[in-house]
Amino acid sequence: MRYNNLKECEIMENVLEYLNKLNIKYNIIYHPAALTTEEADKDVEGNEGILSKTIFMAGKKDRKFYLFIMDDSKRLDIKKVNEFVNDKLHFAKENQLIEKLGLKKGSVSLFGLLNNEEHDINIYIDKEILKERIITFHPNENTATVFITIEDMFKFLDELKYKYQLIEL
Repeated sequence: MRYNNLKECEIMENVLEYLNKLNIKYNIIYHPAALTTEEADKDVEGNEGILSKTIFMAGKKDRKFYLFIMDDSKRLDIKKVNEFVNDKLHFAKENQLIEKLGLKKGSVSLFGLLNNEEHDINIYIDKEILKERIITFHPNENTATVFITIEDMFKFLDELKYKYQLIEL
């Protein structure tokens, strides 16, 4: 394992320990820090699985929070999503990302839900990713990519008792 510092090691290990606790099998690829999905894609190229994009957004007056999971090759149509969720969304501020998910910019991941004590994030998953068997996420640090099955993604959400909606993004 390769870590840039002790904090990064602990953050990643917490995710991997939780996956092990749930008996979720995973593969992990370590790589240089990737601030964009395009950077991360280069490091995991050639491996099976849909490369995901996880977007954290806030609603009007920052009262509600949303996590969108989709294929990283797609663009999020914010206008369409605003209508669907009946809110006026914007990208969450970095301090909200830290407060709600315990994550820094460039590391947004499904696994950040482990840090959401308020359990107050609405989760939307693009139906299109269900065509795949494997999906990727950062393990709350952008220096690695974890591959899990789509089925195990849902198992993870169910274990944390998060409700989610499947939508067309």
